[in-house]
Amino acid sequence: MTQTLKARAPHLPGEAGVWVFILGDMAMFAALFITFVYYRRADVAGFVHSQHALNQQLGALNTFFMLTSSWCVALAVHAARAGLARRAQGWLLAGMACAVSFVVVKFFEYSEKIAAGITLTSNDFFMYYYMLTGLHLLHVLLGLGVLSYLWRSLCAPAGHSTLRTLESGACFWHMVDILWIVLFALLYMLR
Repeated sequence: MTQTLKARAPHLPGEAGVWVFILGDMAMFAALFITFVYYRRADVAGFVHSQHALNQQLGALNTFFMLTSSWCVALAVHAARAGLARRAQGWLLAGMACAVSFVVVKFFEYSEKIAAGITLTSNDFFMYYYMLTGLHLLHVLLGLGVLSYLWRSLCAPAGHSTLRTLESGACFWHMVDILWIVLFALLYMLR
């Protein structure tokens, strides 16, 4: 018995325009990360001292939520490709629940800092902390909107365009996850 294998062209998930947006967004964050590192090198002791005011456990918990959310979104794409729209919706809901948990923890963390008198104007470290995590939080909120849209789009019969849209949204969400991993390392772990 012989099997015929079809040669498949490599498939870049999502739409090309989404990749342009993702690369542009990542370039912007890369510039901010480089600027953060530049200012950190000018005041290592001050930045390390300020880092001690961060709650590493909350940062790690948010990392768990972001990684788990990304995993759920990847499973949603896999289920949609297999034609299992209801299962894909379930995975998207789980991913959104993790994202909402991230937002709740981040707001708790912000409240904790503000109650202690630590604000955007406290020092350079906290200026970057609030700027970088706030910008990331905006991406999480936008991503929640995208995931919600994707969940609703799976109510319709899944066609090629629905899968491409789902892949595009998932690519954006994975970018948000990657950005958090870098932020967690830079802000919470780098000593």
